[in-house]
Amino acid sequence: MSEQTKHNISLYVENKPGVTIRISLVFARRGYNIESFVGSRSQDPRYSRINIEATGDSKTLQLMLEQLNRLVDVIHAREYSDEDVIQKELALIKVHCNSETRTEILQIADAFKCRSEDISDTTMTFQVTGNTSKIEAVRKMLDKFGILEVVRTGKVLIARGEEETSW
Repeated sequence: MSEQTKHNISLYVENKPGVTIRISLVFARRGYNIESFVGSRSQDPRYSRINIEATGDSKTLQLMLEQLNRLVDVIHAREYSDEDVIQKELALIKVHCNSETRTEILQIADAFKCRSEDISDTTMTFQVTGNTSKIEAVRKMLDKFGILEVVRTGKVLIARGEEETSW
């Protein structure tokens, strides 16, 4: 059995109904688990960019990329390694707090350059952006106070330098 690794896949697709289900089915049929799926309209409203982080073996990935590139509504699909792209994720983290813990929580949030989004008598909600390891580090540090909720966007990525993403 091949080793399961994470892959970052970027697609440039026609902005039409049903495109995301056809893409998801390619992953499901090949036994890939989609960890993150983010789609948005591109600079040209006729097209969208989709960023997928998925786990599976590399050999199957090549077959999937070929199949994705054959789909009618897919203009281009490509895998990117971490070195090829700038990738970011956004998370909203709601943590339990009280008057005794509020200052320490704010210090941790400040150290990670989190943005305060909401404060109540018993909770604080922060926005944190960065790579996955930064978000996980913030979660780990805030965990001792009691994380009440976490909502994440999934990864977005863009090619470095002059290269256009998914083209």
